[in-house]
Amino acid sequence: MNTLTKRAQRSILAATVLAGSLTIASAQTKTTAVALPEGVTKGASVEGITEYNLKNGLKVLLFPDASKPTVTVNITYLVGSRHEGLGETGMAHLLEHMVFKGSTKHTNIPEELTSHGARPNGTTWLDRTNYFETFAATDENLKWALDLEADRMVHSFIKKSDLETEFSVVRNEFEMRENSPQNVLNERVVSSAFLWHNYGKSTIGNRSDLEKVPIENLQAFYKKYYQPDNAVLVVAGKIDEAKTLQLVNEYFSPIPKPTRILQPTYSVEPTQDGEREVTLRRVGDTKVVSALYHIMPSSHPDYPTMDVLTEVLTDEPSGRLYKALIETKKASQEYGYSFMTKDPGYVYFAAELLKEKSLDDARKSLLGTLDSVSIKAPTKDEVDRARAKLLKDLEVSFKDVERLGRTLSEYIATGDWRLGFLYRDALEKVTPADVQRVASFYLKPSNRTVGEFIPEPKPERVDVPDAPDVDALVKNYKGRAAIASGEAFDPSPANIDGRTRRIEQPNTIELALLPKSTRGNEVNARLTFRYGDQKSLMNKSAVSVFTASILDKGTTTRTRQQIKDELDKLKAQVNVFGGGNQVNVIVKTTKENLPAVMRIVGDMLKHPAFDANEFEKLKQEQLAQIEAQRSEPQSLAFTAFQRQMNPYPKEDIRYVSTPDEDIADVKALKLDDLKQFHKDFYGAQNATVAVVGDFDEAPIRKVVMDELGTWKAKKPFSRLVTPFNDIKPAPQTIEAPDKANAFLVAGVNIPLRDDDPDYPALVMGNYILGGGFLNSRLAVRIRQKEGISYGVGSQLQANPLDKSGMFMTYAIYNPENAERLTKAFREELDKVVKDGFTAEELASAKSGYLQSRMVGRAQDPGLAGTLNNYLYLNRTMAWDADFEKKIAALTADQINAAMKKHIDPAKISIIQAGDFAKAAKKLSDKQPASSVSSGQKN
Repeated sequence: MNTLTKRAQRSILAATVLAGSLTIASAQTKTTAVALPEGVTKGASVEGITEYNLKNGLKVLLFPDASKPTVTVNITYLVGSRHEGLGETGMAHLLEHMVFKGSTKHTNIPEELTSHGARPNGTTWLDRTNYFETFAATDENLKWALDLEADRMVHSFIKKSDLETEFSVVRNEFEMRENSPQNVLNERVVSSAFLWHNYGKSTIGNRSDLEKVPIENLQAFYKKYYQPDNAVLVVAGKIDEAKTLQLVNEYFSPIPKPTRILQPTYSVEPTQDGEREVTLRRVGDTKVVSALYHIMPSSHPDYPTMDVLTEVLTDEPSGRLYKALIETKKASQEYGYSFMTKDPGYVYFAAELLKEKSLDDARKSLLGTLDSVSIKAPTKDEVDRARAKLLKDLEVSFKDVERLGRTLSEYIATGDWRLGFLYRDALEKVTPADVQRVASFYLKPSNRTVGEFIPEPKPERVDVPDAPDVDALVKNYKGRAAIASGEAFDPSPANIDGRTRRIEQPNTIELALLPKSTRGNEVNARLTFRYGDQKSLMNKSAVSVFTASILDKGTTTRTRQQIKDELDKLKAQVNVFGGGNQVNVIVKTTKENLPAVMRIVGDMLKHPAFDANEFEKLKQEQLAQIEAQRSEPQSLAFTAFQRQMNPYPKEDIRYVSTPDEDIADVKALKLDDLKQFHKDFYGAQNATVAVVGDFDEAPIRKVVMDELGTWKAKKPFSRLVTPFNDIKPAPQTIEAPDKANAFLVAGVNIPLRDDDPDYPALVMGNYILGGGFLNSRLAVRIRQKEGISYGVGSQLQANPLDKSGMFMTYAIYNPENAERLTKAFREELDKVVKDGFTAEELASAKSGYLQSRMVGRAQDPGLAGTLNNYLYLNRTMAWDADFEKKIAALTADQINAAMKKHIDPAKISIIQAGDFAKAAKKLSDKQPASSVSSGQKN
């Protein structure tokens, strides 16, 4: 449950845009007539998505796709922060939380979501609120999800008692954003740019509004907007369209169409008449300069051009802002983005830099580059590259049917779901002249908000156009022909083993190949290269990370830009990362492009250029990241916790360093260190490769062996043995001045492997205690009932090779609630040890946990990671099948015995970080003077 993060990068926007550069595939290649229930009418049908309308006004979009055994149900209400009145800020988001508190037929929604193994959430944004669940494709689950959404549409409790506890949770979320100076700066700039329109108000709301909202107002808001004529239901995945439509009609048509009439919002932001400035002063570790411009609504024909313009400016490493700020070392990071909005919105650019850097220099470069676009027109190469990147991102994200249902929410909120296809069509036609025209019109000093106001005698003004007639735009739009979808794949361990070919040989690359028909011929690969041993890797933590990080920054035959351009043309995503004693590569592409992509990956791994400029940029980026995390409560707490629980000597590759040590290591690092590390340790004789998806085995085997088969490392590999450390509990309290949120992390080391007899019981015990979706014991007590924490949960870790595990819990909270939190946390742990879990709890947890594992195996990227890891562990999916049999056979007595044996509350170390000094002063100020001075008891 969350508001959309405003400090998203430009790539995140692409992931939330309908990826229509591919056509949508339905489960059928031919259009099949669907019998319409009484009162239901059929609307538009575009590229596999069909619209239906119920007599009560509910709009329904059905998208059948049998390639995954899952279904996503998403319901979008056309209400967001734009609809809130005076004193109502944050009401749409607060209501999103309250709808999870239960309805007449579904009194414990978190428990139901967990028991059905669903992946759920709800989000609130400027123009809409949506709720979604992804679950295993069964008739029972689909009926349950439709009944849930129909019931909580009009029968949610919205009780005063729930509001009193949920307020603290929402305040936690509010304070999480307050911890980030970058987020706060963004909110201040946006609010200064929008003086009248509600886009200027944060979706999460104003603290006083959240604290004082009467329950009657919230109930009235709910009854007004949560109605069928203000909602769009999307059902996507492995469904029978006719049967699903019947079910939708069965559950939703009994809801009457309301008699009230929703009046459209009518506030229009006046044309800005001069540059505006904002200055923010608070604790932080990096500087930021930003600029915002008013732009058109996202339904306007020029919106795709604005996206191309943003990409031309911010792309890494070819973007103009990147070259002006990062390559000149004036800043460590730059980014820009715009959001899809129904009314005229904004585009936002920003740069972050180290404290010792000049903010004036960064500001001049940022604004100067933005001002120059209208003079120095984008080249054809710049526009082609940006358009290819955007279209690639659209295509990749569109193949995820689960995401599609949620993505449609953004277009529904801006006027019509078909706008996504119009966006794609327009994006393909953007020219350099279009980009320069849009830049000249919008990127004017008089239309921006930065950090100061400068009056001008003849200010230029921008009259931002209104949203066009969406009905006229989408009328008679037919879209493109549908393409075939992938196979209906059975993700059972037995079927995965039966379909997977394993090629395992000593001292060479081991492969796991699982060919299957997928949507859009997608294929996912995971590669892991293991190197070195405890002795040879001593004092090489920083160089191991930097060597992995520089691999995709250019080779001896390709520049960084050439690698990026080639991968974009091949519709590929390649992520290289590593450190310690291994480096990993994650690949996502298509069948026809996989061999070429693997050859590029081989080039990156074997022949890095070790460019001096790229090395210096990496150092600056890393230093900025270290500084940015130095005062964050979560980072402070986790670092202290890891140092306490894993006390490796400083020379060990696994040593947990302090920020000061990290900075010293980065500054001391030399490019020759990376070259020598690569020469000594990199090779493929201990590598594993897993490929899942649409591919031909022979050419993939050949290209992998041709590229990597004879590549050998000089130094031998020997796995790092993980010892069990019996740590004496030592609580720590760390001050984080001027941070609204605090963070707690607590845990105990356990001598445990994942093949130990007690492991299945501990997994389920942890799942009931701190897993699931808002219905674990910790979540029910600490979040649901007492409203202390926005995020609370627990984790169990077990090593597959060594008896070294850990039980860990965490919570985000207000520093004033530190004592209440630790008290509740300890009481719940004591209750587990003393009273244990019930058979009813276990039965519900088993169902949800086992279904969630099946849903996880249906995700090809994750499955590739599992198969890759199992090559190293000499395991097959039979291990999973056996493990799940053990889970299914567990009794409550077995779980209670295992938890009592391994989880000793007295041995748990609790570490907290936050502004506790300010909290103590605030509590002291609230205490009556008489009781303080006289010690009187009330």
